[in-house]
Amino acid sequence: MRIATRLALLTLLGLQSLLAMAADFAPAQLRGFPQDKLSIVHEQTTHTLQIWLADTPERQQQGLMFLTELPPGYGMLFPLDSPRVMTMWMKNTYVSLDMVFIGTDGRIVRIAANTEPLSTNIISSGSVIGGVLEIRAGESKRLGLREGDRVLHGSFATK
Repeated sequence: MRIATRLALLTLLGLQSLLAMAADFAPAQLRGFPQDKLSIVHEQTTHTLQIWLADTPERQQQGLMFLTELPPGYGMLFPLDSPRVMTMWMKNTYVSLDMVFIGTDGRIVRIAANTEPLSTNIISSGSVIGGVLEIRAGESKRLGLREGDRVLHGSFATK
């Protein structure tokens, strides 16, 4: 087998291993959190993410605290029972995140990118929203997300 072919094969196997690990990403800190999927429509592209739902006050208080890694394609959705201005912080959160603030109609209204780990600075939605999606820092840029993009999930009205 030629060296270039071997290198290509090893690279492919390495990528498959990484994808398999990401597909099985289930940190102990998030046991008991419901899991779901959501989609984000950006222009003509739809991105699907695996999410945990912070659907109770206790789960919202914990969020992604104490996680040391978050692979691409994963996140946490904080659906709100009633629309309001939402404030977040990064206390006890070891990984930098992008916070995607979502209006009640499912449209992205603000993205706070590359938040500072362990910070107690307040990060505000700036307007009344229906939920927040936390994803790995840099994911919103990698996916090309923008204000106005549509988030498809049962937590948001479709219009």
